[in-house]
Amino acid sequence: MPRFKPSILIADCWGSVGDLTFYHVDGKCYYKKKPQCEFKGTTAQLEQQEVHKRALAAWRTVDHSVQLIWNSLAEPVISHRPPFDNTAHISGYNLFVSAYHGFYTLGNEHTPEPQPFEKFPIDALEFASCVRSNSDDLLLRFHLTFEGCPSPERYHLLLKLQLTSPGKGKKPGLMRNFLALAPCCTGDSTAEILVKNYRDIWDLDLPEYQAYCHYVLLDRQTGYRNIHTPLKFSFSV
Repeated sequence: MPRFKPSILIADCWGSVGDLTFYHVDGKCYYKKKPQCEFKGTTAQLEQQEVHKRALAAWRTVDHSVQLIWNSLAEPVISHRPPFDNTAHISGYNLFVSAYHGFYTLGNEHTPEPQPFEKFPIDALEFASCVRSNSDDLLLRFHLTFEGCPSPERYHLLLKLQLTSPGKGKKPGLMRNFLALAPCCTGDSTAEILVKNYRDIWDLDLPEYQAYCHYVLLDRQTGYRNIHTPLKFSFSV
């Protein structure tokens, strides 16, 4: 992957232009050419596309005066995309769509009402154990802690996961979303993730796996999520 070299005129790049896409890995900028092949998408990707279309349709039904409220609420919200210098902010449309997707993920799809983006608690997630719930599913247990959170039950853990063989690298396109079986209950608790048909998802049947994760908290009141945190661990089945 070619690395972008900053110049006096252009210090950094992100997004797409022409047939090039710029992206960041560990704080460094790289670029790649867009593939020309036709890909209709997997079933899961097409489902997410339909959710996004419904979110766009819902935004168009919102009265303009309410859209302006969304815009004002979005002004102090820092973007999750580069540049990561706390200068880029999002629009009310972005905030609305984020809430819509969040509620969908929580199993409560609806047109969200404008609510301020509140600061998320400081959290930490550690892998604890893995058990096979039956011959086809895995139950992953994690130790989840919050710092200075008066109402942890407000949040729900969402894990983006890829399983590989030991020593293999991460492929973001193979990561899948898994919602914890229950909302958080205390500031120091166990979170459980059920991975159904784990062999079929990644076409792997191994005695030991390496896991790459990104995890976020979903706010059950607003649908918003915090910035994801990476996590890597290994386990035996």
